[in-house]
Amino acid sequence: MVSWKLIQKAKAILEKERGAVRKPWGGRISICLLYPNSYHVGMSNLGFQTVYQRLNSEDDIVCERAFLPDPEDLQDYRRTPTPLFSLESQTPLSDFDLLAFSISFENDFLNILTLLDLARIPLERRHRKEKDPLVMAGGVAVFLNPEPLSEFFDLFVLGEAEEVIGEFLETYRHSGKGKEDLLRRLIGIEGIYVPEFYHVTYAGDGRIEAIDSEAGLPWKVKRRWVSKIDRFPTQSSLFTQDTEFKGMALVEVNRGCPRGCRFCAACFVYHPFRNRNLPLLESLSREALLKEEKVGLAGTAISDYPHLLPLCEDILSREGGVSLASLRIDAITSSLAECLRRGGVRAVAIAPEAGSERLRKVLKKGYGDDEILRAVRTLVENGISQIKSYFLIGLPSETDEDVRGILSLSKRIEHHMVSARVAEKKRWNLVLSVNPFIPKPATPFQWVPFEEVSELKRKLKILRNGVRREKNIEMIYDLPKWAYIQALLSRGDRRMGKVLMAAHRYQGNWGQALRESSLNPDFFVCRRRDLDEIFPWDFIDHGIPKEELKEEYLIAMKEADIKINDQ
Repeated sequence: MVSWKLIQKAKAILEKERGAVRKPWGGRISICLLYPNSYHVGMSNLGFQTVYQRLNSEDDIVCERAFLPDPEDLQDYRRTPTPLFSLESQTPLSDFDLLAFSISFENDFLNILTLLDLARIPLERRHRKEKDPLVMAGGVAVFLNPEPLSEFFDLFVLGEAEEVIGEFLETYRHSGKGKEDLLRRLIGIEGIYVPEFYHVTYAGDGRIEAIDSEAGLPWKVKRRWVSKIDRFPTQSSLFTQDTEFKGMALVEVNRGCPRGCRFCAACFVYHPFRNRNLPLLESLSREALLKEEKVGLAGTAISDYPHLLPLCEDILSREGGVSLASLRIDAITSSLAECLRRGGVRAVAIAPEAGSERLRKVLKKGYGDDEILRAVRTLVENGISQIKSYFLIGLPSETDEDVRGILSLSKRIEHHMVSARVAEKKRWNLVLSVNPFIPKPATPFQWVPFEEVSELKRKLKILRNGVRREKNIEMIYDLPKWAYIQALLSRGDRRMGKVLMAAHRYQGNWGQALRESSLNPDFFVCRRRDLDEIFPWDFIDHGIPKEELKEEYLIAMKEADIKINDQ
C-alpha cells in the first residue's frame, strides 16, 4: 500500500522547484542521490547540487533525489507502509541500480540507517543480495573518516567527486559480472575505497594494531582532488524557496585554505588551496543573476580570494546583490565593507574562535583583540547591523580566564557597535555562536582529547550567565552531549557500526545504545592519542604526511605549555 498523501507532497515540492531534471528510465543507469537530512538542509548544500548536476549531464544516467522525510511523514511511511521513494518519479529506492549518499555531518550517520530501513534495503552490506542496489557514499564527513560506516556501504568516494564520477561510470558501464567483479574493478580508481578489501586488527588494549589491504592493493587510498577546478564550474542548479539560500544563487570561488589553522579540517582535507579564474567567476555570476537577484559567493576561504573586491564590484554593476558566508578578520577593509553594504548585506560572520590572544596563537589564528575590534568598527560604520561571532570552548589548555575572555571581547565588540551606530539609532545585535571543540581527523589536533561534557556544560554556564543582562547580545550554542556523539563518530573506528545499529534500534536513544555496547566511548572521545598510534583513517592519503601534522601538533602543545610524555 502506497500513501497517496506522500506522493502528492512530493509532487507539490517539485512544482515549487526550478532546475529539477526528469528523464525517462528506459535503458539508462538509475542513481538515487540521497541527503541524510531534511529537504531544506539538503537543498542548501552546494556539493549535493553539484553531484546531481554532474550525474545528470551523462546521457545514459538518470539521477533522482531522496531526503530524510519530515517527522510527520516518517509516521506515514511506517504506518502505510510505503517504501521510501525518489522525489522526481516517486520510484521506490530498491528499484534503482545505485544509491549514492552525500554525507556532510557525522550527526547525520544515524539518518542513513533510517533511510535504508525505510527503503526496505538491508542495513549491512553483508546481508544484501545481488539484486539490491549498490550503496555508496561521498562527502566531507566520509573522506575525513568513513570507518564507522564501513559495514553499511559497498564503497566510498574519498575526496572531490567531479573527476571520479566519470571514471566510476565508465567502469560501471563495462562491468557485467556482478558486484564482486565491479568492486574489484572500481578499486583501481584513485579515490575509491572498498572497505571489504581492507582488514583491521586490534591490540589487547583496544588500539588498532594494523590496517591491511588485500594482496595487490595499495595500503594507502589517495584522497581525490581536482587540480584544475575551472574545468568544473560549481554553482546552484536547483532553486526553491525552501532552502537557507532562498532568493540567492551560489557560486563557488575557491577550495582549500592557505591559513593552516590547526583545528580546521578544511585546511587539510581540501589541500591544496585553489582559486578560480576571475573571468570565469564573473561569467558564472552573470548566469546566476538570470536566476536569482543575489549571488552567494561560497568557498572555504572566501576572504583569501585575491580578486574578491573586483568580483563583488562586477556583481553590483549588474544590479545584483552579493553575499559572503564569513569574513576573515584581517581581510575586512572599508572598501570591502562598503561593497557589501551596496550589495544589500546587513549581517556578517567573523570567527575569533577563542577569547584570548594566547589561545588564538595555539590555534594558529593569531588575531589580536585590537585587530578584531578594528574590523568590527569598519563593518558597523559601513552599515552592517548584525555580527555573528564564532567561538570554540574546550580548546587545548583553555582556562576559565580564556572562557571569560570570550565575554570580555564580546562586550568590547558590543561597545564598538554602540559607539559607531549611536548617531543612527538603528537596531543592531551581536550573536555569539559557541560550539564545543571537536578534534577532527587529518588535522594537527587529531591527537587532542575532547573535553569532558560536564566541563563544557560548566563553561557554557559561565557564558550564559555573562550575557544574560546584555540585551543586544544573543548566544546560541550546541549541546555538549551532541558534540560528544559527533566526536565519537568522527574519531571512531569500524566498531562504531554496532553502536550505530543499536542507536537505530533504540530510535536515536544514544544513552541506551552506549550502555548496551561493550565499547567504552570515552576511549575514542576523551583520550589523548599516543604519538605513534594508528588512527582509523590513517589509510587515507590526504597529501600531507602524518609527520608534518605531528610536528604542528607538538609546536601547538609547546605553545599551550602542555607536556607530551612520549615526545
